[in-house]
Amino acid sequence: MQQVKAQPSTWKALPFWLPLLLIPLIWVSAVQGGWWVISVPLATWYLFSLLDSLTGLNQENLDPETPDTALFWYRGVTLVWVPLQFLTVFGLIAYTVDAPHLGAAERIGLFFGLGVVTGTIGINFSHELMHQRNRLERWLGDGLLAMVLYSHFRSEHLLVHHRYVGTPRDPVTARYNEGFHRFFPRVLRQSLLSAFRAEKAMLARKDRPWHDLKNPFFRYWALQLAMLLLALLLGGWLGLALFFWQAWIAIWQLELVNYVEHYGLTREHLGDGRYEHVKPRHSWNAAHRATNWLLINLQRHSDHHYKPDRRFPLLQTYRAEEAPQMPYGYPIMTMAAMVPPLWRRIMNPKVRAWRKANYPQITDWKPYNKARTPMPR
Repeated sequence: MQQVKAQPSTWKALPFWLPLLLIPLIWVSAVQGGWWVISVPLATWYLFSLLDSLTGLNQENLDPETPDTALFWYRGVTLVWVPLQFLTVFGLIAYTVDAPHLGAAERIGLFFGLGVVTGTIGINFSHELMHQRNRLERWLGDGLLAMVLYSHFRSEHLLVHHRYVGTPRDPVTARYNEGFHRFFPRVLRQSLLSAFRAEKAMLARKDRPWHDLKNPFFRYWALQLAMLLLALLLGGWLGLALFFWQAWIAIWQLELVNYVEHYGLTREHLGDGRYEHVKPRHSWNAAHRATNWLLINLQRHSDHHYKPDRRFPLLQTYRAEEAPQMPYGYPIMTMAAMVPPLWRRIMNPKVRAWRKANYPQITDWKPYNKARTPMPR
């Protein structure tokens, strides 16, 4: 791991507030209409990729033992985002359905951009919040997920992904040579089932049935139903359709990131259903500075799996010999993932090199490429 070189400060926290600029940008898009409706995807995918090339890599680490009291300006962005997203999602629904200057194509484009925001930023911030011990933060994370109808992501991520990452039992570990267009429908099906089974298994260990009210799925369903009813009340059937559309785009954005984070990386099978412990080499990393501002250090993914409850400013970066590195930041890599031949051309040689460097003793990789539905115990 890199040597610690810095302490947290207000000035170092400020770049992580850049995602908030997407809120006024999408409102400007709604008011202006026309080509403005594509401004948010252009900003998140292309502008931040350009900023990556201008700002370079960030290899600096903060002291991982920094107390929460010193992280006020870092934590604040995730807390402020929740009400801002809520007001934006439902405010746009109320505004858009009666906006005479917006045609059907503009409404579709606008809510596509909204889905990019609620997926790229909203779900990512919920990911940060769900990992914290503070109950309020976990509830805020649930609220963000309910706004995109993907509440079970919390159970799947905490109970399945972190336990089984890099194995065939984890739905969201993309297999070698598995294109995103095969990965996506598989994950939509398997992650919901695995999340429910994991919660059911936890209740069974406490001698409780799956329908016990302690099952968080009842909370998930109630929150999602409330969001749907609010969208219907504010915008009628059109508002409800637009809400579904942004949620679908948000889920697509999330699973694109899931796809690139672990593509082709597997933990060694030790026999008898056991796998080696998760190590830094089981996640793809990217040190691109601007995208880490946008995604609050999500690209420091190896350290997140090493210390899942570590707050985002304290996540550590790794050298190339410790963890595999992506050639570009997540925006470019997720766009490449949408074109499977291009993705394989970029990433398959890197996966093969990773296998040769870390697991020269494994000669048959076929068992590691199976995409079985996980059955949490």
